[in-house]
Amino acid sequence: MSIMRNILLRMFGRPQGVLGRLGGIIMARTNAECGAWVTELLEILPTESVLEVGFGPGIVIQRLSNLAGHVAGIDPSQEMVRQARSHNASAIEGGRVDLRHGGVESLPFDSNTFDKAIAINSMQVWPDAIAGLGEIRRVVRPGGRIGLGFTRYSGQPNEGLTETLITAGFTEGRLVRKANNFCALAVRP
Repeated sequence: MSIMRNILLRMFGRPQGVLGRLGGIIMARTNAECGAWVTELLEILPTESVLEVGFGPGIVIQRLSNLAGHVAGIDPSQEMVRQARSHNASAIEGGRVDLRHGGVESLPFDSNTFDKAIAINSMQVWPDAIAGLGEIRRVVRPGGRIGLGFTRYSGQPNEGLTETLITAGFTEGRLVRKANNFCALAVRP
């Protein structure tokens, strides 16, 4: 693995240590606008339960906790879990937010738990996108929606995203663009 790729993974892919803390600060700034936009596209209601996969420093979690009845999240980085818990301490204490350490390939939630699922600049670092989307499909209720948002910094190509969602068992896949961001949306049948 090249030195630069290793540094980028420590900052953004699996943030850890000093580089992970710096990566969290950068992610909070670069992902906030895209996260707000994808949240709007998902039309989250106060009665709904929402899952964020790869929540990073927890900026989108903050927004979601002001919109949804309950928010849960999973992130593979202990550093990001620490930062997100710090940013969302009052919502966690109030029982509205549940943040856990772990990976998308094995979500620690019951089937049919969530109304919506969101991931911002996350899917491109999952070990297996189809397996991860299959797990999200498992925990989202029938009729629930998923939004995968990406900024220009993600490195994720937008070609084939809707087909990937369909392959993972979602329906009504579509791609939406706004400025330098794009989002793949789909429905859990």
